[in-house]
Formats: sequence, C-alpha cells, structure tokens
Amino acid sequence: MSTKPSIASSAFSRRGFLGFAAAAASVPLLAACGGGSASQGGGSAAGTIKFWDMPWATPAYNDAAKKIVEGFSGANSKASYQLIQWNNFYQTFSSAIASKTGPAVSTGGGFQAFQFEEQGQIAYADKVMEALKKNGQFDDFLPGVVEPFKTDKGYVAVPWQLDIRPLWYRKSLFEKAGVEVPTDWASLLEAGKKLKTVGAVGFATGSGAGNNIGNHLMIMMMLNNGGGVFSNDGQLDVMNDRNVEAVEFMLELVSNGIVDPAAVSYTTDNLNAQWKDGKAAYGMLTLGVPERVGDTSGDIVVASPIAGPHGDKAALIFPNNIMMYTNTPSQEASEAFVVYYLGQLKELWKQKLMNALPVFKSITEMPEFTSDPNNVKIVKEYVPIAKTFASRGTALSADLAALDGGQALNQFTQTILTGKTDAKSALQAFESGLKSVLKK
Repeated sequence: MSTKPSIASSAFSRRGFLGFAAAAASVPLLAACGGGSASQGGGSAAGTIKFWDMPWATPAYNDAAKKIVEGFSGANSKASYQLIQWNNFYQTFSSAIASKTGPAVSTGGGFQAFQFEEQGQIAYADKVMEALKKNGQFDDFLPGVVEPFKTDKGYVAVPWQLDIRPLWYRKSLFEKAGVEVPTDWASLLEAGKKLKTVGAVGFATGSGAGNNIGNHLMIMMMLNNGGGVFSNDGQLDVMNDRNVEAVEFMLELVSNGIVDPAAVSYTTDNLNAQWKDGKAAYGMLTLGVPERVGDTSGDIVVASPIAGPHGDKAALIFPNNIMMYTNTPSQEASEAFVVYYLGQLKELWKQKLMNALPVFKSITEMPEFTSDPNNVKIVKEYVPIAKTFASRGTALSADLAALDGGQALNQFTQTILTGKTDAKSALQAFESGLKSVLKK
C-alpha cells in the first residue's frame, strides 16, 4: 500500500481472509516475518513481546506504530514490531504459530482471533479488560464495540479500530439532476432514475477481482431492511422475508440501470475512477473516500443513512481487534503491552494516519478527528446503527470469516449484479454455498 490504501485493500484486508489468501500472490512465509526459531521460546525472543501488525494505512502509519511499540517497557519486558503483508497473511500467521515462531500479540483479520481460538492458540483478554476498567479506558469505548468479542470462555480479543461502510454522494450530480439525496429506498429508486438521465450512476458498486464493496453492499441492504444472514441466536437464516425483499429491491435497481450494468466486473480501480471522474453519484464505500479517490474539492460527502421500507436503518461495520496468543514469553507482559498500546492509539489519529474510526470516544472528540465533518457525521449517524456480519445476532465467530472470504457471497453478489435471476433463487444458491462451509 503505497499512498492511500485502495478500497479493495481496505475492504477485504482489514477483516476477512479465507478465500482471498488462496487467490493472492504467494509470499515467503517465515522468512518474510522475521520470526526467530522455536528454540527462542514462547513466540518471542529473549522475553521480548513480538507484535505483528498489518499495513492498515500509509507507510507512515507503520512507522508511527513501530515507534509506539518500541516505547513499551512494562512487566520487565520490551516489545518488537513486525510488519506482515496482507497477501497470504493467514498462511503466514498459521505457519508461524504452528512452528511456535509467531507473535505474542497482533492485529490482523477481523475474525482471525476466533479461528485461532478454535485451535487453542488465543489467550483470553479478560485481565486486559479489568486493567482498562481500572484506568478508565473501558468506559471510553464507544457503545457496543466490546460485546462482540465476549464469549463463554472470555474475551477473545480487544477492539482497536472500526472499519465502517457509509453512503457517499457527489453533490454536483444531484444538483444537475435536480433531485434530493435519498432518505429511503423509494427515494433512492426515484433519484437513481433521474440521475441516469444526466449520465450518472445512481448506486455505484463493483464486484470485480479484488473488489468486495459489492459483497458488503448486499449484506448491508439486508441489514438495512431488518434482515441478515444469521438469526438472533446465530443460526443460518438466509431465506427470511426481509432478505428476500432486500434482494428484490437490488434487482429492481439493476433492471432500471441504476446500478451500472458493468458493475459486476468493476475492480477497485474501476470504482475509484467512477467516483473521481464524476460518474458515480451515490453509493456505499469505506471511510475517507475523497482522499482515496483523489477529489478533496468537497463535492463528495457522506450521506445520511437511508431507511428501508419498514423504517429500519443499519450500517455494516467490521470491528478490528488486537489479539494475544498462548505462545508468549509472559502472559503478564502480553497483557501489559496491550493495555499500553491501547493507551497510545490517540497518537495515530492525532497524526491523521488512520483510515478507520477509533473505538474510543475521547479520540473521536480530538480536533484532529473532528476537523473532517465527514468523520463527525459517520460517528454521529452511522456508528449507533452499525451491525456486523453476525446480524441479526451479535456474537462474532470463525463462521464469519467463511462468509466474508468465501466464494458463496461473491457468487451471490455477481448473480444479483447481472440481474439474471430472481431473489429466492439467488438466496437459495447463497444459502447452499454457505451450508457447505459453515459449521452451523
């Protein structure tokens, strides 16, 4: 990720990993990770806590994170920083953990901790949470960000940033079409028809190679109608009426040309270009779209969430987290490091290095964050209605990685964007694909 990360890189690399890893370019595993030999013991050399991090933003982010890590000196330990690339990262972690040369603490895919928990490799974070309650940081968490990580056995990980999918629009195209920004599905349909008359795309998306915005849009529309892939108790529930209604609406947008007929093949670069070149009028994307697509004129801004036909509102969110592993020179030192690192996160936002939302209220109130009105609007209007892939349930699990990174969702999205299907047939195929890979 050279400058600003692309939509695709931020979209899939920040969370899911199954499926993408196989398609990604091969990278050396242990040699590239700077891991020591197993004889160094406990996943870290000489009592040093090894922290593995991902390229979440520009290289300046990793430089700043490295500086924070190297400033740790708690529990008679130091910490080291290792950057792990997204390509094949799950294999990188798996191989290193299996050979006991992996990290003591890491960031990574949003559901990664739940997969390694199943393998008995994750150290629970309950003592970290206790420490955060004592130092006041626990009360600083935004509402709802901690609960998804709590299981019957304990906290699997600790949230540190939020990857959310707001709706964006280009003001000049709405003015040109003489139409108001949509407030619900009905006005989205009507606005899209008028935008089409001026050559604009009324609901921009894409599901070409490496572009998962289309996948996320399909789930978001289900959530925005009170639906979701799972039931309240976490069971697969693809065929519910609200999902059918949401897919029927997406097919209506496709049939009216409000979704670009070529969207099914649009890569990240294609979608970026559509926004930059003034073709995309409205659509769901990630944080920081103006900077990412290269148009900071103020014409591209965050829209308010829209309401579904029953009045539901929802946004899709991925709570990224820091996880601890059982293979560590000192569990006490791992815990002390996580508490320390969380306490230093404000520096990353203060330097405007993060392309994600913070999990702490105090950071959302810093002038460096509030100086961007889009950030303020997202926190105010989207975070309170945000839901994860687990909806209508709330508990995260390893199953969500299979949903997020597997082929079933991608095939479903591409089927809808081509328009050559009906809602129930598409959902039935989606359900069948998920049943083959999910444990439930």
